[in-house]
Amino acid sequence: MTTTAELLKGAAELFPDEVVTRSHVRHLELPQGAGRFALITLDNGLDHTKPTTFGPQSLANLNTAIDQVEKEAADGEIVGAGITGKPFIFAVGADLKGVELLKRHEDALAIGKGGHDVFKRLSALAVPTFAYYNGAAMGGGVEVGLHCSYRTVSKALPAFSLPEVFLGLVPGWGGCTLLPNLIGADRAVSVIIENSLNQNKQLKGSQVHELGIADAIFEGADFLEQSLAWTASVLKGETEVVRAEVDRGEAWDQAVQRGRFIADGKVHGAAPAAYRALDIIAAAKNGDLRQGFAAEDQALADLIMGGELRSGIYAFNLVQKRGKRPAGAPDKNLARPVSKVGVVGAGLMASQLALLFARRLEVPVVLTDIDQERVDKGVGYVHGEIDKLLAKGRVSGDKANRLKALVTGSLDKAAAFGDADFVIEAVFEEMGVKQKVFAEVEAVVGPQTILATNTSSLSVSEMASKLEHPERVVGFHFFNPVAILPLLEIVRGEQTDDASLATAFGVAKKLKKTAVLVKDAPAFVVNRILTRFMGEIQNVIDEGTPVEVAEKAIEPLGLPMSPLVLLELVGPAIGLHVSETLHGAFPDRFKVSPNLAAVVKAGKRGFYVYDSGKPELDPEVAALLQQGDVALTEQQVRDRVLDAVAQEIGLMLDEDVVAEAQDIDLCLITGAGWPFHLGGITPYLDREGVSERVNGKRFLAQGVANVPA
Repeated sequence: MTTTAELLKGAAELFPDEVVTRSHVRHLELPQGAGRFALITLDNGLDHTKPTTFGPQSLANLNTAIDQVEKEAADGEIVGAGITGKPFIFAVGADLKGVELLKRHEDALAIGKGGHDVFKRLSALAVPTFAYYNGAAMGGGVEVGLHCSYRTVSKALPAFSLPEVFLGLVPGWGGCTLLPNLIGADRAVSVIIENSLNQNKQLKGSQVHELGIADAIFEGADFLEQSLAWTASVLKGETEVVRAEVDRGEAWDQAVQRGRFIADGKVHGAAPAAYRALDIIAAAKNGDLRQGFAAEDQALADLIMGGELRSGIYAFNLVQKRGKRPAGAPDKNLARPVSKVGVVGAGLMASQLALLFARRLEVPVVLTDIDQERVDKGVGYVHGEIDKLLAKGRVSGDKANRLKALVTGSLDKAAAFGDADFVIEAVFEEMGVKQKVFAEVEAVVGPQTILATNTSSLSVSEMASKLEHPERVVGFHFFNPVAILPLLEIVRGEQTDDASLATAFGVAKKLKKTAVLVKDAPAFVVNRILTRFMGEIQNVIDEGTPVEVAEKAIEPLGLPMSPLVLLELVGPAIGLHVSETLHGAFPDRFKVSPNLAAVVKAGKRGFYVYDSGKPELDPEVAALLQQGDVALTEQQVRDRVLDAVAQEIGLMLDEDVVAEAQDIDLCLITGAGWPFHLGGITPYLDREGVSERVNGKRFLAQGVANVPA
């Protein structure tokens, strides 16, 4: 029989670069004479920007600390034991860098079993155990606390979650089994499934307490001191911890059904993790922890050896690392300060931009437009949105007043922009209009003022070509809704200089956006790929494939919405305009759909009506459709669409539109909500064999976003 120590030693040898977490044991006398107490502190020796994780050596260190505490408990030397973290961090779970290295199912099984074997010792000690969630706790960090008898949480705790399903795993060190048995299946489904699939939503300390995960909540300033005083009163019998009884009847089954409904809505059966987690939660109804832990081990091992998790980790790393260090960005020291921003236009997009710049940069922002009514409406929108933030408690009254004072409007461009360092246009998407606007702005601003365009598809170089200083023009393409989608495509025109580009990247960082450097090519990245993707769907409909077949064909990808629902969100007129732009550039690959043109001409907002609550083909749109007689199957549609996308990405990489395939994926994840479990798009195309079928080679090297050979 392999011991836990041997298991972890073997795993540690596979992962020599682990950032090791130490488990320091210290002893203290509890207040009120409650007795001697052992406190384990998890600490990797680095500051809070390098959160504490559990790799194999870290688990082995915790195991050794528990050896000591277990002996002291058995010998009657302590009355209880606790576990907490370094300042601001409790622990954020398994070290995913180690998971990426695993090549064999048995090694993956050892990771699951190793975590269980160590953590469950906490619940088996001869004295009560306490977890003190003092800071960020995720995944295995949450789970180690679930194995304790009691838990406290800090009011200041900023982030608490079980994010495994989001990445393509299950909470496999007790989460799926212990959490529903602690707080009931419905609340557990919310934390494990719903929050995970809702862009990895985090809980705050107060929510952790309200859900019943923590038994007590204390202020952050003296959190540990208060927790220890509470511990003393629990151990002395002065405080009784009462937990709500868990409903193990029909409510449990209904909760699991609700979880399946959420998973179907988000991933459409295309990603296994949520369903594996729900199977374990369903089985946990009988309270058999041993059976639950064994199921977690098996699910963890299976998923670690699957493509979805590797794609999930790849996507996570893109967003967390590459997204924060954009490929090809110039030296940040070249960036110039921005102390005032101008926005040309006062429509919805321009107003959203003004709000974002004011909130993030906290500098004066001036909107202009062609008449006072539009200017007033734009400024009014921004002020109204700030009032909404105030009503929700997101900003203080003082902050709301300051932000509103920063955003003003003017009809006089010279007065508005004369001292601006950064002016962005968000006017009608037509080259002549944009060139005219930039000529007017250039006449009234200083020679180093950045002129940014929010164009979604037009040439930045052509836009700058008639200016005296074309070197200060950059593409600054946001995605709608501006406040939610993180992507910012920063486009370098033919004459854009490094200082202007560096300033654009500096502004993007302050706006808290994920900036990707893009070549000045038609429709840049996201719109070019989506237009090819949607265009092929439109083509098969035009040729004769029923709308519902074309839509259903894409379901196995597990995209957040179907192609025609996405078209509705974007707006058919915008979709048509971008397809016309791309048809002009690449007429052999991008067609302009006569049916889409007819839908736009008829003033329809989309293909569907929602009278029954779910999308159904609008009879008026159905009457407009002129279809051929070639009807494809779902598989044929899917192959054709994926082949088209693989071809387009291959061409974009050949044209150096972005530095690498990774940037394509980063753009789709952060700008189009493409699922983490796909890793964007290129890992999926590689995994399905589409890349090699179309381009004769993979987009990513073996072992990147998949199991190493």
